[in-house]
Amino acid sequence: MTAEWYVLIEEDTRVSETVDGTSLKLHRWMLVGTHHIEGDEAQAVAAAEDAALHHVPDVLARHARPGDEPARHAFRAQDGSWVVLVRQRHRDCHIRVSTARLVHSQEEKEAPPKTLKELLRGALAAPPPRPKPWTPPGSAE
Repeated sequence: MTAEWYVLIEEDTRVSETVDGTSLKLHRWMLVGTHHIEGDEAQAVAAAEDAALHHVPDVLARHARPGDEPARHAFRAQDGSWVVLVRQRHRDCHIRVSTARLVHSQEEKEAPPKTLKELLRGALAAPPPRPKPWTPPGSAE
């Protein structure tokens, strides 16, 4: 398999929820961009730096006016990823930009639909056991 390099962009997304009359801002990291890079690791690293210095998160972009440029503090982590604090007016957020090499890809597979007989039998029987979660090789189960 040839090396396929990507730039991954994650954003701290916010959702406002009201619970028992109290407004809560919920934060969650979300992968918002997977950009395939034509070339080698060095080109992916250069593209990641460009993304770290220019990507505008959606929470700021939807409120930006033409010509706005947000304040930006870009930090290069020891592992080569970027953590970027972006501020505009009274809004601030942060993003993480990293490079990654695709090492495995698999399409989704769906089980064939059940027959009427299997559906009726399943309605009367106990539910099937759930698939076991992944465990490291050689670990005690």
